[in-house]
Amino acid sequence: MVIEYIRYRIPAERHGEFLDAYRSAHEELGASPHCARYEVSQGIEEPDNFIVRIEWDSLEGHEKGFRASAEFKTFFAKVKPFFSSILEMKHYQLEIPAGA
Repeated sequence: MVIEYIRYRIPAERHGEFLDAYRSAHEELGASPHCARYEVSQGIEEPDNFIVRIEWDSLEGHEKGFRASAEFKTFFAKVKPFFSSILEMKHYQLEIPAGA
C-alpha cells in the first residue's frame, strides 16, 4: 500500500467549496480499483490547513492506473480549482501499521 498526502492551505471563504469538491470526488475515488480509501482532515490550530490522505494499492496503480482512467478526468475537474492551494503532494510507504 502507498499513501498519498496532499496538504492544502484554503482560505476560510472557500472551506465549504473545498469540502464539497472532495465529498463529490468520492464517486471517482470509490470507482477506482486502485483506491482503498481516502479522508480529508482540517487543522484545529490552523483551520485553513487541510490534509487529504488517499490509500492506493501501489504507486503505479495511482500514477498509471487511476490517472489514466476516465474517473481521473472527472475527479481532477472537481478538485482542480484548489490545485494552486497545494503546499505539498507526496507518496509515502506504510512502515508500521496501527496496532503493530
